Amino acid sequence: MNPEDFLRWKGDRHRKQALLKQRMPGLKKRKGPALDQAAADLHAETFSRLDCLACAQCCKTIPPMVNKTDAARIARHLRLSEAAFYEQYLRRDEDGDTVMNASPCPFLEPDNRCSIYELRPKACRAYPHTDQDFSKNLDLHLRNVAYCPAVYQIMERLAGLG
Repeated sequence: MNPEDFLRWKGDRHRKQALLKQRMPGLKKRKGPALDQAAADLHAETFSRLDCLACAQCCKTIPPMVNKTDAARIARHLRLSEAAFYEQYLRRDEDGDTVMNASPCPFLEPDNRCSIYELRPKACRAYPHTDQDFSKNLDLHLRNVAYCPAVYQIMERLAGLG
């Protein structure tokens, strides 16, 4: 993503999110394999042009969920007990999910790289969730328009706004 596109997204994301919310009933009517395939195709196309390291808004703004397997793997890598890892890096959010306790992510480096990339949580590996089971997560995608320029572009095109 070039700097102009990033700035356009940053300045337009909340307005576009409101427009997309109005279009959600139409997208929900299209739920199913055809919409999932269209989203997967747009995902591939969008990420062929977009460099996540130029943005990293997800890592800067959304504390990812961390499951027990993730926590054990990362704790082992950091040579911490699981209890120490939980105490130092994790918290329970308002939904009762275990998430990183800080934004930006404590593992985000100044160059937007992840210091535990090969060990990152499952939620980070799957983000932004636009390439699989898209139809099942429409409300999540609508929220993520404000955090991810790729989701913004995919949703915009699926809703006929782009």
